[in-house]
Amino acid sequence: MIDTADQWAIIGRIALAAGLGAGIGLEREFRGYPAGVRTMALVCMGAALFADESGLFGGDAARVAAQIVSGIGFLGAGLILREGGSVRGITTAATIWTTAAVGVAVGAHVYLVAVFAALFAVILLELRIVTKSIRPLGREANGDPDDEAGHEHD
Repeated sequence: MIDTADQWAIIGRIALAAGLGAGIGLEREFRGYPAGVRTMALVCMGAALFADESGLFGGDAARVAAQIVSGIGFLGAGLILREGGSVRGITTAATIWTTAAVGVAVGAHVYLVAVFAALFAVILLELRIVTKSIRPLGREANGDPDDEAGHEHD
């Protein structure tokens, strides 16, 4: 049996993971993309709980982490759609994958790394504003300003 103090520590880690995941998901929700606050909070929290529990029950933490990556990869693959020459959902899938990694970091008690990874994820997602303004310039330089083929869309 796990004592009460250890259980409260786990609850604290779960709350941290849910908060970090929700922070990442807030950016997706704000932009109107699928897999927003609830999804990212659940993914991050679930990954943290699996990672945390693996140590509690004497499991192989590396094996559990590998299974989390595999499971999240399966979830992400379901989000990626190919429409003609364009791809949709790849950033959302990558965000879910990264959010799970943040959860694993929390579950591994690497809090500073988890917080910075979550912040960097949001910063990278916000770079969309910059890349959207650059992309048309590249298409115009190539002589096909209206061609969206080959570009990723979320």
